[in-house]
Amino acid sequence: MIPWLGLVSILIALGASLTLAWKGLPALLNRAPVSRHQLKNPVMWLVIGASGALLILEMGLLLNDFSVAYIANNHRAGTPLVFTISSAWAALEGSIVLWGLVLAVFIGTAYRSLYGSNHPLAGATLSVLGMMAVFWFGVMATVANPFAVCTAAIETGGCAVTGWAPWSVVDLPELGRGANPLLQNHILMAIHPPVLYAGYVGLSVPFAIGMASLSSQDKEEVWLRTTRIWTLTAWSFLTAGIVLGAWWSYEVLGWGGYWAWDPVENASFIPWLLATAFLHSSVVQIRRGVLSSWNYVLVIGAFSATILGTFLTRSGVIASVHSFTQSSIGPVLLVFLSVILIASLTLFATRVHLIESPPRLDSLASREGVFLLNNLLLTVFAFVVLSGTLFPLAIEALYGDTVGVGRPFFDRWAVPISYCLILAMAVGPITPYRVARLELLWARVRTPLRLSLGLTALLVLIASRNRHVIVVTLLVTWSAFNIGRHALTLIRKRTSVTGRRPWEALLDLMRGDPGYWGGQISHIGVMALALGIAISANHSVSGTLDLSQGESTRLAGYELTYLTPFARSEPHREIFGARLEVTRGGQPVTVLMPSLNSYGEGVSPVVTPAVHSTLQGDLYVSLTRIDRSGLNAEVWVYPLQWMVWAGGLITAAGAGFSLFSAFSRRKPRAMATDA
Repeated sequence: MIPWLGLVSILIALGASLTLAWKGLPALLNRAPVSRHQLKNPVMWLVIGASGALLILEMGLLLNDFSVAYIANNHRAGTPLVFTISSAWAALEGSIVLWGLVLAVFIGTAYRSLYGSNHPLAGATLSVLGMMAVFWFGVMATVANPFAVCTAAIETGGCAVTGWAPWSVVDLPELGRGANPLLQNHILMAIHPPVLYAGYVGLSVPFAIGMASLSSQDKEEVWLRTTRIWTLTAWSFLTAGIVLGAWWSYEVLGWGGYWAWDPVENASFIPWLLATAFLHSSVVQIRRGVLSSWNYVLVIGAFSATILGTFLTRSGVIASVHSFTQSSIGPVLLVFLSVILIASLTLFATRVHLIESPPRLDSLASREGVFLLNNLLLTVFAFVVLSGTLFPLAIEALYGDTVGVGRPFFDRWAVPISYCLILAMAVGPITPYRVARLELLWARVRTPLRLSLGLTALLVLIASRNRHVIVVTLLVTWSAFNIGRHALTLIRKRTSVTGRRPWEALLDLMRGDPGYWGGQISHIGVMALALGIAISANHSVSGTLDLSQGESTRLAGYELTYLTPFARSEPHREIFGARLEVTRGGQPVTVLMPSLNSYGEGVSPVVTPAVHSTLQGDLYVSLTRIDRSGLNAEVWVYPLQWMVWAGGLITAAGAGFSLFSAFSRRKPRAMATDA
């Protein structure tokens, strides 16, 4: 029953997608407007079909229906509920079902939002989104059918051969194989992929609006404000998804880090960089009418990067903890990416002469000039990450040689570019539009700069002489003081005019222009993130424990004592670990319990680190061996590690705050951005 219901749901969504794309086509071709009523049923049935597909897959998982090959290969009876639910996106076919549902939700939301505001590009936009949905549900209905039945079971559990048709003769496995152990070892597995997918898929809407704008020869920039809102929504999810993914890596993989420039990590970072560039350059176009053509390129690039990331993750062309096994979907995704690039860039090339010629910058010494520098840096950063990620694949494809581009390459570029970006972030918000006179700019930055220099000098005297920490501290504190000075200046102006108390004036400012102040919240998050990375990376301490029971050792001011081993059974795993007492200065701190988790015969144990987090930093212990003779473990101490997670989440929260500007009826106050 599950295979039948699931396939029918996918076919319903596919039929609705085809209808949506077809009925919206007259608007896309600029032949005739398409009414809300014409697209209502296709959108409704698309959402119903996509929702049904995921719900039916979840039902099959909860019922342990191993007749479905996907369930047999990615689920085991007795798996805890949260990991049973998350098994729906733990492998290739299921992850595409989740992708389809997220896309359907965005399409439904876009339908209500665009037609609700009588947007002139509503029909054309939904036609483009319908075409995307045709591809994804077409993939589900063909090369990546999540409801294919098992026609040849494996005695040890799982399925060796599948049949596409639900009426195929089933060879029912007695046991499920279970998901990848790494994907059922931490609660973030249930959170990180859906949030990241919301960011990935969300960039489909700005791309669709951009294509609709080019197709209709929109010269009034109607598309830009709408696209900025949707990009900001996707960007906030993508930011949170990347941070949660790094946190998952830190808590689960046991290698002591959270970002290794893994190809799939890079694949999520590239669209983030391009979307960030668009969010900044769109402000300049809205304000000054410049960078109009460039904004189309950024929207196309950001969306194309999400398809590239999907190809890298699901094609099996790279070896990564994030990637899925080799499958026939790789060539299909590559063809889809090629079609997207050729079609969108061709449309752009044929319409670029119709886009209004932007006025020239009055001066590079202006806010527009800083935004231009910001865009250049972000684009170069994206190109560096892209080239470092694809270079090994290109060499292997052309010459058959295996080469690697390691962390030193990425760090060599990322560090100086990041310094420049923080510098632009420090100067940009307080630089006037059009022309920034040197005297005015110096008057605004001199006090924050002096405070920053003094604070950095104090840091050198009492805490750190590491050059990276010094540079980041100088830039971050200068940027923070610039924001603080700017806010205080505006608060004083407002209190002198209205007589309101300072905190009330601050709330008025933020409510009056949440787009601007949300951006500053995100900047503060980036500052905290940068400072956390610099300090935790450059002042970390590591060591190796090799202890017998009852023995102790010291590391970075901590004393660690091996108390006892422990073992316990859970329905889906066996846990073997050690209790380590941690003291500092003779005072008890905590008891850590790192472990090795076993998920069945033939599967290597999964290292599960133990992390003790405080405001001072993290004590991180990763067990590598435990037996009767004792234990061996790797230990790291990361100062101020919490700033990395807090900074990333504050960055995403700033974008969420900015979204209130889309629903605010109050006109943004000029003095909030121009003072």
